[in-house]
Amino acid sequence: MKPASKDFKIGAVALQVGMFVSKLDRTWVGSGFPFEGALMKSAKEVERLQRLCSFVYVDPRRGSAPDLRHVVFEGDSAVRRAREAEEYQGLRRKNWGQTSEFVAELEPAQTAHIKLASGIGEVMNDLQKGGKLEVKKLTAGVDTMIESITRNPAAFPWLMELRRSGEYSYQHALSCSVWAATFGRHLGLDMEDLRDLAMGGLLFDVGKVRLPPTLLSKPSAPSLEEFDLLHTHVAESVRIVADTPGIRPNVLKMVAHHHERHDGSGYPDGLRGTAIPIYARMIGIIDSYDAMTSIRPYAASRSPHEAVMELYQCRDQLFQAELVEQFIATSGIYPTGSLVELTDGTVGVVMSVINPKRLRPCVMLLLDQNKMPLADFRSIDLSEEHVDGQDRPLTIRAGLPRGAFGINASYLFLD
Repeated sequence: MKPASKDFKIGAVALQVGMFVSKLDRTWVGSGFPFEGALMKSAKEVERLQRLCSFVYVDPRRGSAPDLRHVVFEGDSAVRRAREAEEYQGLRRKNWGQTSEFVAELEPAQTAHIKLASGIGEVMNDLQKGGKLEVKKLTAGVDTMIESITRNPAAFPWLMELRRSGEYSYQHALSCSVWAATFGRHLGLDMEDLRDLAMGGLLFDVGKVRLPPTLLSKPSAPSLEEFDLLHTHVAESVRIVADTPGIRPNVLKMVAHHHERHDGSGYPDGLRGTAIPIYARMIGIIDSYDAMTSIRPYAASRSPHEAVMELYQCRDQLFQAELVEQFIATSGIYPTGSLVELTDGTVGVVMSVINPKRLRPCVMLLLDQNKMPLADFRSIDLSEEHVDGQDRPLTIRAGLPRGAFGINASYLFLD
């Protein structure tokens, strides 16, 4: 939720025991605190948020009020906003038309997925063994994936969602690369820039291969010291990528700045606004979205719909508003491959999102009203008028997290 109008934004260094923190400068996921806010009861809790955040929002009605000397009062900067809008509008250089139907594109997308996944696997294995990054092992898979997405932007993301494995780091790289290419296509980037985005999506977290595996697989939220160690993956990623022949400057910028945030609360350099390279701003949104919707060792998966809403609430705070809104336009409120429950109780997986009716996608129904598997799956296009058994309009009731009701869509569609 956005902070209430009477909440105060303060630098985290000014946080004290007795204050009620209503919002962070990032999501609550992984913070060790409840999503609805927290009263600071001890110096240890205060220190944890000070290590995690640059800014926090304090509700004086539910705890101690901050000293007004520490309150950050921010007005809109017309110059900054104009610069952001100009840079965003300058991205569009090509209007990509759909040249392949969804069903026809599934087989090429499958081939592209295998090639891209194989390349990622080889590269990760090389790095884990102390070898160098060989970017040529990724280029063929990246190009094949982009070609599929430019023909039809729905097929590859749908297949990617069904193919998700249990290995978070590996799958996160693949998913972010695919979302980056899909986002770039929507914004009208040309082929060369789509390659940069997709490659950056694969490599921005590559330095995590140098971190202890026990840290990455820890089933609980990291300690303060572990947070500091996790943050070193940015510098390690930069070292690996900068030492690799054939890496383009845009890719290196994405790797170096994907954890910077629009309001200056990110790391490692505290950049804000247009000081953050625009592709790094884009991959920051994608990284956050995919992390929220993934099953991680220390955090439950959130539904894609919940993640999209969280991003929307963070616009012009953690992320540039125009980019957030366009990413949501790319993914849809209920993204391709996500599980949804309809108002009649049936459950299905989103097959494709039809513009402009993004709240009414095409859904493949999997479970009946009693949450039992249907004998025959059937597709329903919610952009057309449908009614339930009581003659009420049939729509989506809610987005569901991955694995809801025990559904493993990969078994249902890919075996």
